[in-house]
Parts: sequence; structure tokens; C-alpha cells
Amino acid sequence: MSVFHPPTTTLSTKGQVILPKPIRDALGWDAGARLAVERTSEGVLLKPVSGFPETDPEEVFGCLRFDGAPKSLAEMEAGVMAEARRRHAGG
Repeated sequence: MSVFHPPTTTLSTKGQVILPKPIRDALGWDAGARLAVERTSEGVLLKPVSGFPETDPEEVFGCLRFDGAPKSLAEMEAGVMAEARRRHAGG
């Protein structure tokens, strides 16, 4: 019968820790991911940090000014498709 051994890592002289690739992949953490570090009774907890502060829709609704007539859903969809085509064409 085999015994499960969790992945291990080593603390470098600079205090750096390498997270095993399977764990990074499972969590979707790429190089440059910002992580909050918390000390717990069981050790250290790493949690991803959001790039933006949490907001309510009421806080941001209407924050971008637009002086034209409102766009219809069809006009918005056409604009999104035009931009997708432009980007896909490499322009």
C-alpha cells in the first residue's frame, strides 16, 4: 500500500517559495499573480488578490460620460463584432 506524500518545496535564502506547477495550474496562478499572505494557526495561507477593489454597480453606474443618443442593442452588438473582426484581422 502506498502512502500519499504532498508536494514539498524549499524556502530560498531570499525567503522565496516555489509553488509546485500542478498546484499553480489547478489554481490558475501565473507568474506575477498577486497573493495575500496570512499567518494562521496551521501555517501560512495564500489567497489571490483582486486587481480591482470590490464595488457595487451603484458606485460606478454612469461614471463614463457619453453625450450622444443611447445605442440600441443591435448597434452595440454590431460595434463589438466590428472590433472583434478588426482585432482578428491583425489591425
